Amino acid sequence: MQPDRLSITLSALADPTRRAILARLALGESSVTELAEPFAMSLPAVSKHLKVLERAGLISRGREAQWRPCRLDPGPLREVADWLEHYRVFWDQSLDKLEDVLREIRAAGDKPA
Repeated sequence: MQPDRLSITLSALADPTRRAILARLALGESSVTELAEPFAMSLPAVSKHLKVLERAGLISRGREAQWRPCRLDPGPLREVADWLEHYRVFWDQSLDKLEDVLREIRAAGDKPA
């Protein structure tokens, strides 16, 4: 069974180095060398991370003469956000219910005996 697109995206996002690379690319396109600067790893290691991000559709790589810029492709991130939205609604509703219960407890505690 082949993993679905959301699973591939979440797997790519599971690594902190890849998340840091995406954060950098959110500021604008960059070369592999520029992306590698803050990390204590080789260029081939950074390239492996970029390949994972590219396979997940999170980045694209261009070619402009000798420069090969990497660019963020936010489409798969939108899919993750849409998937998470269901759970955000769940937690918002749960916290609203908890707030109601706490309000009732406080109100009961304020009543004279």
